[in-house]
Amino acid sequence: MQSDAKKTGLLSIVSTGPGNTQQLTPAALKAIAKAEYIIGNNVYIDLIRPLITGKEVVKSPMGEEVNRAQMALDLAASHRVAMVSGGDAGVYGMASIVLEVAERTQSEVLVEVIPGVTAATAAASRLGSPLSGDYVTLSLSDLLTPWEVIEERLDLASRMGVPVAIYNPRSRGRPHNLDTAIAVIGRHRGDETPVGVVRNAYRPGEEVHVMTLAELRADTSPIDMHSIVIIGGIESRIWKVGDDVRGIITPRGYHRKYVY
Repeated sequence: MQSDAKKTGLLSIVSTGPGNTQQLTPAALKAIAKAEYIIGNNVYIDLIRPLITGKEVVKSPMGEEVNRAQMALDLAASHRVAMVSGGDAGVYGMASIVLEVAERTQSEVLVEVIPGVTAATAAASRLGSPLSGDYVTLSLSDLLTPWEVIEERLDLASRMGVPVAIYNPRSRGRPHNLDTAIAVIGRHRGDETPVGVVRNAYRPGEEVHVMTLAELRADTSPIDMHSIVIIGGIESRIWKVGDDVRGIITPRGYHRKYVY
């Protein structure tokens, strides 16, 4: 007979980072190891496949987030469940919808959110240090947010002069959103503004590109939903050693206080 302790479940919303298992935190690895059920989008399940051998795996396609959240809560009433979410689950991830469903259904299931490496910071690490101080993250996906709101936020973020990390920059269903975003950003940023594009950060097929805003405007075709675009701030600069482009630096302000 199962003890009451074993009947007490736990839902861990596990951030899996950029996809390479080396970027998972120890807490994320522990939650996955202890889980009886692993639930997640097909892509993120496949990326952690070596860690979930012998576990009950429930795959769920894009667009089924509400059902996925409810299923996870139902299972977690009496089992340990790991809901996997790419990047950081609290940044365009599964944490919000799971907690919203739990709140609306008055679920008593214990839920924990385990943080992880976000797509923006993963991409930034491949570019040098473009997000060293204040910065803004924005998604160009208008599936859940009206485009008018996104455009207003882009305009305000560009006025701030800080770097902007753009998620979901270009998809087949909305190929022109990035072009429109660049036009909005260009109202307040010059053509020579540094731009970094990272595709498949820490995954097979990784690509890293450093360019100017004018060069990005001229050709956005290589960018897709697996890409993160980082628009430099007014103090950002392209880091070069001779003619070798090393990345992007956004100074924090040490040059204003120290001599080095």
